[in-house]
Amino acid sequence: MKYAYLALWLLAAPLTTIAQHKAEIASATVTFVYLSNDVDGSISGFESSSSIDLENPTNSVFKGTVAAETLKTGNFLRDWSIKGGKYFDADNYPKIRFASTTITANGNNFKVKGNLTIKDKTVPTTIDFVLNNKTLTGTTTVNSSDFGINVKKKREDNKVSVKMVFQLK
Repeated sequence: MKYAYLALWLLAAPLTTIAQHKAEIASATVTFVYLSNDVDGSISGFESSSSIDLENPTNSVFKGTVAAETLKTGNFLRDWSIKGGKYFDADNYPKIRFASTTITANGNNFKVKGNLTIKDKTVPTTIDFVLNNKTLTGTTTVNSSDFGINVKKKREDNKVSVKMVFQLK
């Protein structure tokens, strides 16, 4: 019987070690700055089915959504307007989605390439992440006009800097 327990432990030990290198996103904060107007805000309603392999990041999967109806800039009228049909159209397109396609790593730095979908328009997007203990911070810049959200007439005036802070468990 003693040998049966030893055999069971020997089989289970590698699984325990492997599991320690996997991480899930426990919580997320997503903020943005619309650069040409210097308007900042946040978006919430984060849901994720990501699986992060800290030992071998290239085996990770980043996949999640945020709720367009939760966009906040600190100005009620502006918030109401950007969630409306002219911009994000949150009633018809309630989720903003991201799904990774490839991940490269260099130490605690990850480059996550994937597809960002807003208003049923999908654009390849790269997010640069830095891992610090159990916090993963990502940054990217997107152009809202790529998704049919034209706040300004010139494409280059529609840049949005996005920052994601994920607490891992």
